[in-house]
Amino acid sequence: MHSVVNVSSLRGLYAITPDHTYPNLRLASQVVQAIQGGAKIVQYRNKNCNCSPQDKQATVEAVLKVCQAYQVPLLINDDVELALTIQAAGVHLGQTDMDPTLARQHLGPQVIIGVSCYNSLDLAIAAQAVGANYVAFGRFFASTTKPLAVSAQPKLLKQARSKLHIPIVAIGGITPMNGKNLITQGADMLAVVGALFAVGDIKTNAKAFANLF
Repeated sequence: MHSVVNVSSLRGLYAITPDHTYPNLRLASQVVQAIQGGAKIVQYRNKNCNCSPQDKQATVEAVLKVCQAYQVPLLINDDVELALTIQAAGVHLGQTDMDPTLARQHLGPQVIIGVSCYNSLDLAIAAQAVGANYVAFGRFFASTTKPLAVSAQPKLLKQARSKLHIPIVAIGGITPMNGKNLITQGADMLAVVGALFAVGDIKTNAKAFANLF
């Protein structure tokens, strides 16, 4: 597996796919719109997957083809084995998922590994120490995707910026209206689901986020 982008240079919109049912013939075209609008990285995420492994893999492979065509890295949420199977650019791991060190052993040195750190700078420092390529904090605002997630304050980003040398992602209820302050505080990327995919025109939404950078 090989990352198509040096993640340390990434800055901008981080598109996360919304929950969906299978088969999803529209998802790949939706991702195209997000990338054309300015998304710099894409994460495949579907927490409510009631499907066969074959249907899931087929959907993800369609998204992967799009990302490869635009030279945008595709990361897989949680599923290290799927990422390995389809040769994705990497994975995003929560604290209850595979340990980042073990994931690195599975996937190799060139793969992007991101880690959710919620509202904890200590978790982020620990993730960096074991080789995470980026860390994600949040939720920063009320979120329909993760309504029960712990709350993080924007000042955490400034604190993290002084302690970390890897990119910092902010997530949770982010819109073009509230995202600029998170960038000012220290976020390198804004991870978005609902405000990108759920309302209006995806490409236009993506451009609004891209313009914040």
